[in-house]
Amino acid sequence: MVRELVPDAFWQRVAPLLPTPRPKKKLGRPRADDRAALEAIVFVLRSGIPWEMLPRKQFGLSGMTAWRRLEEWTRAGVWEKLQERLLDELGLRGKVDFSRASIDSSSVRASKRGPFTGPSPTDRAKAGSKHHLLVEAHGLPLTESVTAANVHDTHELFPLVDSVPAVRMPSGQRRFRPGKLHADKAYASRKNRRGLRLRGIAARIARPGVESKERLGRYRWVVERTLAWKNQLRRLRVRDERRDDVHFGFLVLGCCVMLLRRLCPGIC
Repeated sequence: MVRELVPDAFWQRVAPLLPTPRPKKKLGRPRADDRAALEAIVFVLRSGIPWEMLPRKQFGLSGMTAWRRLEEWTRAGVWEKLQERLLDELGLRGKVDFSRASIDSSSVRASKRGPFTGPSPTDRAKAGSKHHLLVEAHGLPLTESVTAANVHDTHELFPLVDSVPAVRMPSGQRRFRPGKLHADKAYASRKNRRGLRLRGIAARIARPGVESKERLGRYRWVVERTLAWKNQLRRLRVRDERRDDVHFGFLVLGCCVMLLRRLCPGIC
């Protein structure tokens, strides 16, 4: 079961991205196996259990060791590099469609508060965070971010659009701008439409009182489905990390799992 958490196809793509560990200055226990640590991290991501409840006999390391490895690899940018690599592989196979993209967010409760948390307008002002996703035409996550729950969606529009990595396409050229961007009424403003137009992107943003939800929603549903996929990873349903960088690391890793499922169906 443990090996199923990180199949060979997953490990072969992650291993080259891991930083070289620093040599130990003192004698002691040898460093825990990197693959076992990744398996433990993915187990926590999928199950949502607290670190201290990680079954040590099953993984061969403690929850604290797995947390430290997650923190180390997040700091080294491993998950962002992995996401770019997976997108490149998918792009070369013609599975990334930049003809249109969609953007949306979902709120999650923050059990321990911390940076990028705030009163949630959808959860009786309890502390929470927002997960923002920008996906391509089929719902594959291109980029993501975390903000406080009380930050309006429109503030993340251009940070997300401008952070889309340049994906290698079947022609060998790279592309990072979608032809159209679909968004709900939360993103409706002249400033946003103008900013997208200057970036060569056609705005497909619902206008209050003008366009019906059903008309534009026929394309935007893919991002809602991706947010639902994200919530299948239980660690992303509630923010249990006080540190925002570690929580963001989980979010990016979760997006990598979604990309890997598309690249290698039947695993993860």
